[in-house]
Amino acid sequence: MNSIETIRQAVDDVYRVESRRVFATLVRLLGDFDLAEDVLHEAFAAALQQWQQTGVPENPRAWLVSTGKFKAVDVIRRRSKFDSMKEEVARPDHDAEPQPGNEQDIEDDRLRLIFTCCHPALAGNVQVALTLREVCGLTTEEIARAFLTNPATMAQRIVRGKAKIRDAKIPYEVPGAADLPDRIDSVLQVTYLVFNEGYAASSGETVTRHDLSEEAIRLGWVLVELMPVPEVMGLLALMLLQESRRSARATADGEIILLEQQDRQLWNRDQIRQGKELLTRSLGTRRFGPYTVQAAIAAAHADAPTAAETDWGQIVALYDVLQQLTPSPIVALNRAVAVTMRDGPAAGLALVDEILAEPELAEYHLAHAARADIYRRLGKTAEAINSYQRALELARQEPERRFLEKRLRELAHAAG
Repeated sequence: MNSIETIRQAVDDVYRVESRRVFATLVRLLGDFDLAEDVLHEAFAAALQQWQQTGVPENPRAWLVSTGKFKAVDVIRRRSKFDSMKEEVARPDHDAEPQPGNEQDIEDDRLRLIFTCCHPALAGNVQVALTLREVCGLTTEEIARAFLTNPATMAQRIVRGKAKIRDAKIPYEVPGAADLPDRIDSVLQVTYLVFNEGYAASSGETVTRHDLSEEAIRLGWVLVELMPVPEVMGLLALMLLQESRRSARATADGEIILLEQQDRQLWNRDQIRQGKELLTRSLGTRRFGPYTVQAAIAAAHADAPTAAETDWGQIVALYDVLQQLTPSPIVALNRAVAVTMRDGPAAGLALVDEILAEPELAEYHLAHAARADIYRRLGKTAEAINSYQRALELARQEPERRFLEKRLRELAHAAG
């Protein structure tokens, strides 16, 4: 007999690591997103009950897939469709239960699910939202924050996507070589959004969510193996170079450490090496795009032995290229920060004010935090306090909120 606390923790751990893999296999077996999601949760509920008596099985993923499959049979029977679907789901030679030796089959299921969610019959914003929800398991609220929209709108987008896949009978498969180039852009966008949510969580108690960024990097390696073209390599290089700073980005208590104060000895040199190797390969093709340029910016930071020795001129030049390739308010904001470091805070403030005059980033807390920091560097305490307070009103991540509160206390103390 195992204690309920021990089993609950074990089930939680398996859910965190395996749930989306189990889900992908169930989608392949059942061909129904909603049914797969329902029986996934039923399988985990059954695990919580049964594993108290039997202990955690040797292969919990296989146990969950098998349990989910039979839960689905029950559901289908209740829907009076059992006769027509039973043969497909319960066929003896059906590869329903992954064995320890067939990891590749499981990864193929996940890749099939990614490309299904990113099918060109779906609108671009639906592709990304659906993949984040179904492949990566982000909540609707998390996805809505990543897209700077509200949860109700995002929920409708996800439901619309699943209905389209069902009604159009979109195949659950990895496209052939001829179709891959047209299908890869959305997959890369999804992968990077997942990484960003893990690298800088949009909300919650921690600065980062290692599980998400680790997942995105793993997907990146799979995609590079599948399709080693410049932007796939560029994206993986970018993720590795950014991830290399994880250990230096927060204190043991979870407090934010800004880039200029980070202990660079803590940066992961192996990830930097891997990222720079991929970056060199991508740049060598001379057919690279925005992910590779962003990786080059990350590499410039990685090359600087100290914050003071950062080559801000090179970084501003790279942002100029990036702005030409993919103009956006976020790129403009990051460029403005780089200009601040190269040319001084007055130059950066003019750019940030222009950005905040437009509606796109008016509610974006990091834009107000950037303006506050520039005012702080200029010694304009009252203006800095106003901007930090606005950033604090908009911030959703607890470590960011504590950082902003700390800055406000420091400025209030300095102002006497």
